[in-house]
Amino acid sequence: MRIRPVGAHALLLDCTAPADIPEAALVEAWRAELWRRRERGDLIAVEIVPAARTVLLDGLPDPTTTAEQLTRWASAVTRARGAAELRDATTEGGADDAADVFVPVTFDGPDLAAVAEHWGVDVPAVRHRLTSTRFRVAFCGFAPGFPYLTGLPADLALPRLATPRPRVPAGSVALAGPYAGIYPGASPGGWLLVGRTDLVLFDVAADPPARLGPGTTVRMVAA
Repeated sequence: MRIRPVGAHALLLDCTAPADIPEAALVEAWRAELWRRRERGDLIAVEIVPAARTVLLDGLPDPTTTAEQLTRWASAVTRARGAAELRDATTEGGADDAADVFVPVTFDGPDLAAVAEHWGVDVPAVRHRLTSTRFRVAFCGFAPGFPYLTGLPADLALPRLATPRPRVPAGSVALAGPYAGIYPGASPGGWLLVGRTDLVLFDVAADPPARLGPGTTVRMVAA
């Protein structure tokens, strides 16, 4: 892990995982630990923002002291999680189904057949793979409430479209790279569209506004 100062009151954690542990799993382990530490009062931070390989801590009253705390907590994070648990953070299955958010999906996306071809399977097998995977929101980005979902094996990573669509409908369920995602609103996009959902993902009047925040576990179910 590398800790970098960002401005006067923020730190950025660069998470570098061993070869047998996905970086997303290590980021999730740090996110969960930092949220827990903040709830206990061990950490004062206005924002804890995970990304693909980093975690940003903003609104720190004393970044130097926080950096020292992070160094002390590093061994505890990996020891408490363990290599096997870190690997499980982004794979299928999981014990706590009660915490899952179930997303009803109609699998009729225009790129469903292309995904099947990339994976070397038929369309029903794509649907089965997506509905049998326990996804986790690694981070949000691109648009407010857009969840980047991990859980698919690395060898199923998909290329983006060569030319993005000028308009992707709200609720579109899509795949790109190692991630699945759901468009919270209509926008341009270059991901492969496999389905759609009526679930509202972002409501500025809700608390929190994003329905699927970092750390949330997600299961797709056929609508």
